[in-house]
Amino acid sequence: MMKKEISKDERWAIAHLLATSNDTILTITDLSKSETIARVSGGMVVKTHKDESKPYAAMQCGWRAAQILKDKGFVGLHIKVRGPGGNKAKTPGPGAEACIRALSRSGLKIGRIEEVTPTPHDGTRRPGGRRGRRV
Repeated sequence: MMKKEISKDERWAIAHLLATSNDTILTITDLSKSETIARVSGGMVVKTHKDESKPYAAMQCGWRAAQILKDKGFVGLHIKVRGPGGNKAKTPGPGAEACIRALSRSGLKIGRIEEVTPTPHDGTRRPGGRRGRRV
């Protein structure tokens, strides 16, 4: 089995994807994470506030960011997916999967997909009180 050759002139980036239940924010940086290449959020691609977190808005974020990356000469990217974390939801929101799918279908090479949601090692108390949130 031959090993795949990666040429030195290929440019790669890192996509930091924050998917919450209210919004989807995609920030793309270079490999050193010091320079931002593209920043797209759900609110930039849809008109109504309630649609910012929907998979359609996340898909449009992915397409728009991929277009910016291709124009700047990047060929691949690593993806870091993050949910709200802390004492909030540990799982990413509904837009995460749609955004990743749009990035992969745009023709960019996908390196690693990593889950980087911050989890507390015994953090603060969850909101809602002893008897839970009364609805």
